[in-house]
Amino acid sequence: MKVTVVGASGYVGGELLRLLSTHPDVDEIVATSERLAGKFVKTAHPNLRRMNLKFSSAKNLGSTDVILSCLPHGRSFGYISRFLEVSDRIVDLSADFRLNSADVYREFYGQPHLLPEMLDSFVYGIPELHREEMRISRFISSAGCNATASILPLAPLINGGFITENITIDAKVGVSEAGRQSTESSSFVERDRSLRSYQLTGHRHLAEITQELSLSSEPRFSATSIPTVRGVLVTIQVEPVGSLTDKDLWKIYRDAYSGEYFIDIVKERHGNFRYPDPKTLMGSNTCQIGFEVDERTGRVVIVSALDNLMKGAAGQAIQGLNIMMGLEETTGLEAPGFYIY
Repeated sequence: MKVTVVGASGYVGGELLRLLSTHPDVDEIVATSERLAGKFVKTAHPNLRRMNLKFSSAKNLGSTDVILSCLPHGRSFGYISRFLEVSDRIVDLSADFRLNSADVYREFYGQPHLLPEMLDSFVYGIPELHREEMRISRFISSAGCNATASILPLAPLINGGFITENITIDAKVGVSEAGRQSTESSSFVERDRSLRSYQLTGHRHLAEITQELSLSSEPRFSATSIPTVRGVLVTIQVEPVGSLTDKDLWKIYRDAYSGEYFIDIVKERHGNFRYPDPKTLMGSNTCQIGFEVDERTGRVVIVSALDNLMKGAAGQAIQGLNIMMGLEETTGLEAPGFYIY
């Protein structure tokens, strides 16, 4: 199949191109960048030197089987009509079609939603929760990284009625989550050895978490940027209904995710990596989930980790593409993560 990556010069675009370059069912790749049109992909992504591919302009899109759009939030609106002229399948990696409500979009993104009539057409892009809808859909809106890392560990507990909505989420994220555009706050001098709490309340991914978990009230969510390039570590504290033991939690997560290739339950008694750690996941499409019960108070602490550029973005988008196109879901995504890098 022919796959077009729109807005391919950013970090997520580079990861998509890397994954597509070895995908056995992809025989043609188009990469667009308005800023770098006419230049080789290696200009932005030196690790892809062997692709021998040039960026083109999205204004000159030709017929393609699938469009993977990495445009910034708010930019997809102006391109959708053109996308639909050249393809009948779209995976959008921005937030423009993740939410069911145009009013909620305006509240969290500070601008009106320009295509509210299309919101119902997009399937929310966490395959483990929406796989069957993806099989018959033409449009997928890939989920946010913090949202994915929060929703996957919480969904089995909430859907099973094991916890209340008294939920506190603390997310620690790598600097690549902010994208490629350089700012003063992202420079090495400013970021080195800095643990920077940048959104203590009102994080945009709260809207996705609340929507996908069907919560009547928002969780308490705070985010801190840490001096690592990529990775998300989420710590969640919840109050269970009744009491839960470690054995109960093992059963809950095994029942929910035992057949899921891209979810690992990590809870070891010994070693340096007893709980999820993004260090072990770089370059993989895996989400790790771990937990512990506080025997003194009864609270449950859940930990999840993923690579924000993979399971939080490009990898999950390819996973959705595979499902939508009727391919084996793991195609092109089987590689484990790096540990020493």
